Amino acid sequence: MPRFLHTADWQIGRQYERFGPEDGSVLAEARLGTVEKIAEIATEKSVDAVLVAGDVFDAQTVSDRTIRRLFMAMRGFNGPWIMIPGNHDAALSESVWTRAQRLDAIPVNVHVVVVPEIVLFHELGLAILPAPLTQRHTYHDLTAWFDHVETPPGLLRIGIAHGSVQGVLAEDIDSANPIAADRAVSARLDYLALGDWHGCKRIDQRTWYSGTPEQDRFKSNGAGQILEVQIDLAGAEPSVTPIPVGQFPWLQWHRTLEVDSDLDLLINELREVNRPSVLSLVLTGQVDLAGEQGLSQVLSEAGALHRHLESDLTGLRLFPTDDDIAALHADGYLGEVIEELRIAQQQGATETGRDALVILSSLLRARQDGGEAA
Repeated sequence: MPRFLHTADWQIGRQYERFGPEDGSVLAEARLGTVEKIAEIATEKSVDAVLVAGDVFDAQTVSDRTIRRLFMAMRGFNGPWIMIPGNHDAALSESVWTRAQRLDAIPVNVHVVVVPEIVLFHELGLAILPAPLTQRHTYHDLTAWFDHVETPPGLLRIGIAHGSVQGVLAEDIDSANPIAADRAVSARLDYLALGDWHGCKRIDQRTWYSGTPEQDRFKSNGAGQILEVQIDLAGAEPSVTPIPVGQFPWLQWHRTLEVDSDLDLLINELREVNRPSVLSLVLTGQVDLAGEQGLSQVLSEAGALHRHLESDLTGLRLFPTDDDIAALHADGYLGEVIEELRIAQQQGATETGRDALVILSSLLRARQDGGEAA
């Protein structure tokens, strides 16, 4: 009754320049922490092996220190790790894998398979059929050889590959590193562990993408998980169970504000997300000055809670009410400026006009509260 974990696309060494050094470094570090968590789960569940279907590293140029840290993060599981190179860390004649070997960084229980040949684990009941990438892009199916090889009777036939299942994933990624959609059937596989697609996806009952264990895109595609696979005997249908492991969910929200209740719902929604996340918020519609003040407060709170918060307010217009204007006690020239900005907002003025109105109203409120004079 072999049981193993299926994971892929760790992308160790990935950089997040768009988020700046404070958030980017933490997101990069989280990927190593997630590998440690995978090792802990493998030990807790006493699985027979962990399969890593490519893109262990994000690039060939990661530092020696990053290489060593990756294999140190795997020490929590003493059973066999079986991994293949993907397109980001292809097994070139000189690669991140050859450097790892020279550094003597690869533990004896980690099997990096760089040659397309059967790897037998008799004691585990597994025959591994690997399709490692030896270059970044190929245009023929590296899993085709699975169809024509025999494995010892009684051992599970487990394929492991990195690429794009043809006719199933998005058309724009169907060209490089193709994999036949029916490979598990044609090769008589008990399970085909795939990498490259960063979301968790079932192709058929024996073919799965595990997705990246630490989410890295604003897509609701099941990323942030690994798969626990159990197969009772050769030919039996696999039991596949997703296990959440990711530290930081990536959330992308588009919200339209038209009435006060819309803003109340958004504020409650933001405050209910109590798990640190990478959050992208796009707002359209309109708010009054009181609503803008409440929104600024909750966005400030959310920015402190989450790993990263980016908010796009360019589509949100500011429409002060008569009560808003009266409450500012703006007279003379300031009153005229505020009225001009309000009219400009009603006529669809640019983001600059909205920002000017926000700043001016904030200064006036600060003066009323005993702050500096406007």
